[in-house]
Amino acid sequence: MFAEQMKLDNLTFAFVYAVGAVSVLFVVIGLGLIDMGLVRARNVLDTWVQKFAAAIFAGFGTLFVGYAIWQYQFYIAFAVPDPLVQVFKDWWIGGGAASSMAIKLDPKVVPEADIQQIFLVFFVTFSMATAALIHSSVIERIKSLPLLVMSFLIGLVFSPLVGYLCWGPLSPLTNAGTHDFEGVFPLYIFSGTWALILSWRLGPRLGALSSHPDGLKPVPSNQALVALGVLFIFVAIPFVSIGSTWVLPDKAVYGISMTQTGLGLILINIFSAMLTGGVVGALIGRTRKDVSWVFLGPIAGVVISGTLFDIGTPLECMVFGGLGPIVAFATSRLVHALGLEEPKVVPLALGPGIVGAILVGFVHWGTPTGGFPGLEGAMAPGHATITPYWQLMGVLATVTVAAVPALILSFFFEMTTGLRVSAEAELNGLDAANWGASNFGDDLRGKSVPMAGRATAG
Repeated sequence: MFAEQMKLDNLTFAFVYAVGAVSVLFVVIGLGLIDMGLVRARNVLDTWVQKFAAAIFAGFGTLFVGYAIWQYQFYIAFAVPDPLVQVFKDWWIGGGAASSMAIKLDPKVVPEADIQQIFLVFFVTFSMATAALIHSSVIERIKSLPLLVMSFLIGLVFSPLVGYLCWGPLSPLTNAGTHDFEGVFPLYIFSGTWALILSWRLGPRLGALSSHPDGLKPVPSNQALVALGVLFIFVAIPFVSIGSTWVLPDKAVYGISMTQTGLGLILINIFSAMLTGGVVGALIGRTRKDVSWVFLGPIAGVVISGTLFDIGTPLECMVFGGLGPIVAFATSRLVHALGLEEPKVVPLALGPGIVGAILVGFVHWGTPTGGFPGLEGAMAPGHATITPYWQLMGVLATVTVAAVPALILSFFFEMTTGLRVSAEAELNGLDAANWGASNFGDDLRGKSVPMAGRATAG
């Protein structure tokens, strides 16, 4: 038994990090509520089923072995013998580090074991949120099999790989000068890129961008649910930020990239970006007479500021937050001009995510980042500095890791089982087609009904 693992500091922060990890599930719930409000009533059940299943499959992949990919950066930095083999031995779900009680793990081998194990759960929920976000870009038209296979592989390999490259104090790009905090690279830019590829390959929903002979068009079942979903995400974001920090008792608080910060400052910065984004989003919504921007403006403000929360000031976050809805709106116009129907994930995650990540490189050019306490030389804390170039390299690496497998998998399913549901299923509703249910009734606006039904209605 190693009583050192049971120190009060370890147990206290293990609990704090656990709250952050579980809070990511509120993001999944929020996304589900948003999509529930935006799909046709006859697709609500299937939308929830797909999102839930996609999140489960992605989380399972990370739980099984994906977390080990992220841990690999530490095994290299601390010169663990045969690091690639050892990290998988330790951190796959049957490994010694992942499946042993903290008190039985030598702190010289697995320091702060409870916290490291809780970080595994954090990564599991993070992958769940990633898959749920990608699903939001393809609601009402993607087949379940391709979605679930993609979600599993995202959790197993691709999202942890971006985390290994860009998110962590000892990751390869962080040690060159790439900076992240809120998971802008592995969550927002990664999801936005995958969503862009999928929305291109799937095409728009019937009647979304041009009239359909049957009169079908996407009709929100209840837009008030969008506001409720956004509130769930609001509640989650401050707690999720806890998982992006290193708290060293009696010393300092650092962001995930080992940049010095403070928990109070992070919270102020989050609300500065969120509320300013909300103000600008409300103005855009009022001007455009589009209520969605009232609800989504604060999210755009958070996304564009995600790399800034640990190193920025409240005024900087207000400026970034105000830019968020503007960049999101410009991205949505560009996506529409390209003939793609993707009004949420690409405009909110990809556009603001990329712009915010690169802007931080200019605003905080030269800020120390990377490294880890106790290491020296090329791994010493603050040995690297943030630059626009390395922020751009982080963006390019993330886009590549997402776009290449998304394209390959899309082409594979197009040539085999098919990627998109049939036109008949889309016309009549996926609840009935997939589950034999129509629990939410027919949405009369834009519904497909038999000719006799039309005559009677007339």
